[in-house]
Amino acid sequence: MALLKSGWLWRQTSVLRRWKLNWCDLWIDGSLCFYKTQQRRSLEHRVSLKLLCVDVRSGLECGDVTPPESNPRENLVVVQLKDISTVNLCANSEDESLAWKLTLLETRRNPDFAYDPYDNSYQAIPLNSYHTIYITTGAGPGTHQVIVQRDPFDEIAEHMVLGLVTGMAAGVAMRSFLWMPFFFC
Repeated sequence: MALLKSGWLWRQTSVLRRWKLNWCDLWIDGSLCFYKTQQRRSLEHRVSLKLLCVDVRSGLECGDVTPPESNPRENLVVVQLKDISTVNLCANSEDESLAWKLTLLETRRNPDFAYDPYDNSYQAIPLNSYHTIYITTGAGPGTHQVIVQRDPFDEIAEHMVLGLVTGMAAGVAMRSFLWMPFFFC
């Protein structure tokens, strides 16, 4: 997996709202990981930006967030999540906070990537709103399986038409049974 950006950032804890210095890694799959040290031995927190991120703000856009001591408001970065919570970060400089903001926004917008061992590179997986793609390792070395899961609502029109036709046929049959006593009189 490719690392997009890493460095020291202040992170505000969610419970006591205290600022703590963490080593942060932003991976190509959208994972924002926080570690105690630069050696990445103990993961403290992980946020999946592709699934949870709504917006990223920096500097004076951060509203009423108070930066840690001896840091100006311009160094703040706030990641707004879908569940209305936020991840409050603070960089060492205004330029660094802007760089983090742009990288976080780009990661959120980017498509998913898959590693191609033949080219030794990551390639984008084109997704549309109707399919989910999973890539797993295959049966043998160097092989991969691509599983495309169709949207369950793709065939809703077909099922609706089939239901309407069945209902009309049942209605015609029932109507003919209602008239049957008059034919035998």
